Amino acid sequence: MIKTAVLLAFCAASMYGANWTGEISDSACGASHAKMMGEHKDLKTDRDCTLACVKAGSKYVLVSDGKVFQIENQSLPALQQRAGQMVDVTGDLKGDSIVVSKISAVGRKKK
Repeated sequence: MIKTAVLLAFCAASMYGANWTGEISDSACGASHAKMMGEHKDLKTDRDCTLACVKAGSKYVLVSDGKVFQIENQSLPALQQRAGQMVDVTGDLKGDSIVVSKISAVGRKKK
């Protein structure tokens, strides 16, 4: 019975992927937009900075608990929609990269 429960829990985790809460940022800034925003006075928010950096060639990343995760599937529309925001991400972790299956907004502000 216990083996069955463990197996079912493992299968459910594999089927739905792992979950993280963090900010959609960019690979140039990572966890902090302060330096870039200090150099470019037209960038007023984390969102402005993330979108500008991605437009300049950076990639979207997820910053969760101080760790920066690369995002494999960069073409997801939700990345641009949620840039600079706190989100819940569901996906599969492969090394330090996440293949994202779902992004949704969270109702709390970042620390």
